[in-house]
This record gives sequence, C-alpha cells and structure tokens, in this order.
Amino acid sequence: HILVKTAAECEKLKIDLSSGADFAELAREHSLCPSGKKGGDLGNFEQGRMVREFDKVVFHRYKRLGEVHGCVETKFGHHLIKVFRREGIRGVEEL
Repeated sequence: HILVKTAAECEKLKIDLSSGADFAELAREHSLCPSGKKGGDLGNFEQGRMVREFDKVVFHRYKRLGEVHGCVETKFGHHLIKVFRREGIRGVEEL
C-alpha cells in the first residue's frame, strides 16, 4: 500500500498509476509507512488486524485482486491499496 498525508496527493498518485507508473516505485518514493521501503508490501495479515476502513477494502470479496483501490482515508492518512491474495474472508456485513 501507499500511505500519504493528503487526499490530493493520493489522487495524484492514483492518476500516475493509471498512466502506467510502477506501484512499488511510487511506494518507495512517496509512502509515509515503513512498508514503503519494501515497495508498499505489508506481507500477510489477518482480517481485523488493520483499521476498519483498510480491512473493508483488503477483505471485500468483490474488490478485484491486482487492482489499485483507494484513496481510502483512515486516521493515519490516505491509502492506495493493491491486494494480491485473500484468505479467510468473513462476511462483508462483519466488516
């Protein structure tokens, strides 16, 4: 994922990605999260471990894998999220 402070910065990065920019490279250059150094890779984590707004995207069974989702606002800032794999999804109504 890519974490930035403002919605405007998040939207600009989303446009860059839709124009072909590399997600991992943008994460390394712009993300405020320590995972940015790893190209935005958060590794594997269970549902309920992240803030609710983040989980709603990551574990939503109808959000397509491999696509960039966001900008998602949380108490930490604004996120662009790219999900590669999901396991153990509970019902959407539980999120």
